[in-house]
Amino acid sequence: MKIGITCYPTYGGSGAVATELGLALAERGHEVHFVTYAQPFRLVGLHDRVSFHEVEMEDYPLFEHPPYSLALAVALHDVVRREGLDLVHMHYAIPHAASAFLAKQMLAEERPLKIVTTLHGTDITLVGLHPSFHAITRFSILQSDGITAVSSWLKDQTVRDFTVPDDRIDVIPNFVDPRTWRPNREPCHRSKLAEKGQKIVMHVSNYRPVKRAQDVVEIFAKIRETVPARLVLVGDGPDRPRALARAAELGLREHVLFVGRHAAPEELLSCADLFLLPSASESFGLAALEAMACGAPVVTSTTGGLPEVVEDGVSGHTFPVGELDRMAEAGVRILTDPEHAKALSAAGRKVAEERFSIDVVVPKYEAMYERVLG
Repeated sequence: MKIGITCYPTYGGSGAVATELGLALAERGHEVHFVTYAQPFRLVGLHDRVSFHEVEMEDYPLFEHPPYSLALAVALHDVVRREGLDLVHMHYAIPHAASAFLAKQMLAEERPLKIVTTLHGTDITLVGLHPSFHAITRFSILQSDGITAVSSWLKDQTVRDFTVPDDRIDVIPNFVDPRTWRPNREPCHRSKLAEKGQKIVMHVSNYRPVKRAQDVVEIFAKIRETVPARLVLVGDGPDRPRALARAAELGLREHVLFVGRHAAPEELLSCADLFLLPSASESFGLAALEAMACGAPVVTSTTGGLPEVVEDGVSGHTFPVGELDRMAEAGVRILTDPEHAKALSAAGRKVAEERFSIDVVVPKYEAMYERVLG
């Protein structure tokens, strides 16, 4: 098949999954074309059967904000015609699925175009619910030939809030490649992240308010009352300065290492003794899954799709949002009870391999493509 993929190319779970999906499809013999305004952050190097097409926008004084959705529709139209694409896979309903529908209408007299849309989270739970976007979000979803959601929780939210028929949405979860995301990677960066004898507590995110990065610092402060540890913060975003400021207020700045955006976070996660993700909302929780695949025991919130990934007491510990004392207690137990940590690590790794492996999930997308194309 010849497949077009559009995603947000910046750091975040949806862009990571869309890129990994495209690379996996190319390895399985399909031709993949990424169409977006910048090269996706995980699309590094040259790959057979993979192309990138940049959406071009011209500044024009009339437009206060350049109309990206229209430029994307034109780019999709051009790539479909030039490369003979069979379908386009849009990650996020707004604006991507709307742009794909417009491209489909532009192509109507020349050739059919099938659209698959994957719902990742904020397009449903935040942006799409805004009154100015609700109607077009619902329209764009329903005009798609195939619809997927990354968790059962997100599917239920979409059915409820956008009155989309239940049978129109397939749940296809996010995934990892266990050969890349694995424990005991070499070379090990542990000596660069913490001093000898210190445990490594880690958090990876885009530091939006929903990730509650300041809660990560608060939990770490409680853990350090009992366990010598270092907090390693990976990624970047608007709440990063607030998290670091809170660490300074608590007298912990020297015990917090901010490494910023990292091209290979799997190398860091394999060093973690504990992974914290106390988010206010997660439609899936890809960062938690990546940590589990790397053998890092996780402590997360019981919110959104996270309980579908992390089984409380088996592959990690989950608590209601904001229960920082209980999260810290679970973290201390993990860091001071080697047998418990080992059991969580093994169970988390098993979940990643058996339920969320790239070899398990990507064929589900292929099957959907084949069904959509008839």
